[in-house]
Amino acid sequence: MPQYAIFIYSDTTAEHDAAELAEHDEHADDLIRSGALTAAYALRSPAAARSIRGSGITDGPYTESKELIAGIGIIEAPDLDAALALASRNPATRYGAGVEVREIEGAYVRDTGDADDAYTDDTDNLTAG
Repeated sequence: MPQYAIFIYSDTTAEHDAAELAEHDEHADDLIRSGALTAAYALRSPAAARSIRGSGITDGPYTESKELIAGIGIIEAPDLDAALALASRNPATRYGAGVEVREIEGAYVRDTGDADDAYTDDTDNLTAG
């Protein structure tokens, strides 16, 4: 079955309260229960980004934009219309931002070995690098 990347955009000037974040969690849970979601990644603030152009490294995102990617989801859907229907339920579409859907043309996923160790939420131990 085809896979689609859903790029979730966020307004960099918006405040996100607990209720909105709970809607995002509920949406992800719905996708997991349906079997459509194969991977999801929430990204840290754009202020933590580093951009590389040529030989230069700059702090923050390269583009100056009101909307930046806040997360990425990978879903399986029979076709683009089905992927769009799933993506349109993302709460970002109701909070002044949106999503972008693209079919995945190719992929590589590193074999992590033990499935129990495939994911750890160790954000408390991350350090700026």
